Amino acid sequence: MQVILKKDVQNLGEAGDMVNVKDGYARNFLIPQNAAEVATEGAIKNREQNIARIKAKQEKLHQEALATAEKIEKFGELKLSAKAGESGKLFGTITTKKLTEELKAQSGIEVDKKNVSLNAPINKVGEYKMLIKLTSKVKCELAVSVSASEILKESVEEIEEEKVSEEA
Repeated sequence: MQVILKKDVQNLGEAGDMVNVKDGYARNFLIPQNAAEVATEGAIKNREQNIARIKAKQEKLHQEALATAEKIEKFGELKLSAKAGESGKLFGTITTKKLTEELKAQSGIEVDKKNVSLNAPINKVGEYKMLIKLTSKVKCELAVSVSASEILKESVEEIEEEKVSEEA
C-alpha cells in the first residue's frame, strides 16, 4: 500500500515522503496513529501543495532540536542518587522515565522518555551514557553518574535471621 507520511517515522521516512508499506502496517499502525494517509489522487495533489509548509515545519523542529542538544551538551552530567546495597547494586533499576524527570528537575530541559535509550540498564552505582534522539537527525549523549544515597545491608543470612527472630 502506498501512503504519504504526515510525521517522521523512524526507519521509514520523513513527513511528506510517499512510501510503500504492507497493508496491515498502514491500517493498524500508521493511519490510526495519524502518522500517514493513503496515497489517493487527491492526497498526492495536496501533498505537492503542502511540501513547502511541511519542510518549513521540519526545519523549525530541527533548529529547536539542535538548540536542545546544545543545552544538553552544556549541562554536562546528570547526577542521581539511589538506595544501594553494600556491593553497589541498586534496589530497583533507574528507568528512562526517572532519568527524564531528573533531567527536567536539574536543568529544566524537557525530553520525552521514548527518545532516551541506554546501552545497559542502570542497576549499579557508577557512570553511564544516555543517548537522546531528539529527531531522526539530531542525537546527543549525556553522562549519568549514579551514587548511593543510602547503603543498606543486603545479606540474605541477616534477613533470614530477622524473620526467624520475629516468628519466635
